[in-house]
Amino acid sequence: MMTGQEEDIQTDEVEAIETLEEETSPEPEVNPNFNWYVVHTYSGYENRAKASLEERIKQQALEEAFGEVLIPTENVVELAKGGQKRTTKRKFFPGYMLVQMELNDHTWHLVKGTPKITGFVGSATNPPPVPDHEVRRLTKQIDEGTLKAKPRVKFTDGENVRVVDGPFANFNG
Repeated sequence: MMTGQEEDIQTDEVEAIETLEEETSPEPEVNPNFNWYVVHTYSGYENRAKASLEERIKQQALEEAFGEVLIPTENVVELAKGGQKRTTKRKFFPGYMLVQMELNDHTWHLVKGTPKITGFVGSATNPPPVPDHEVRRLTKQIDEGTLKAKPRVKFTDGENVRVVDGPFANFNG
């Protein structure tokens, strides 16, 4: 016969094992025919092009032929008027986005016919895929950029600057 404390310990162990099994479960299967392709969009309309493409994929019921759609961005800290710091997103490649998809005639036409998308980068009819290691490198940069914002600095060595914040405010350097 178990005491209440022994039952609690046993329950905790079972919950810990279930949690460990959930964490170590394999990621969902990715279609082996998926490749990454660079798609050219109107500059400044990348987010609208992404939303339009995702909507068309749902309308055509082609979710199984498409994976992720990425717009590589990073967080940048800018100094606005009055010395206020402002965090904004900066695109690595303005006018471009990455699409993970299984390329065939139907998916090619779906992407090509999407508003705000001008086409694939590379060959007009048979675009080359982007290597997976390059996409992993980009996603790593994106993850690092969301964790730590990069300062937006446009200074060169030897240039005089005026300090606007901190203990040396109003000093020249």
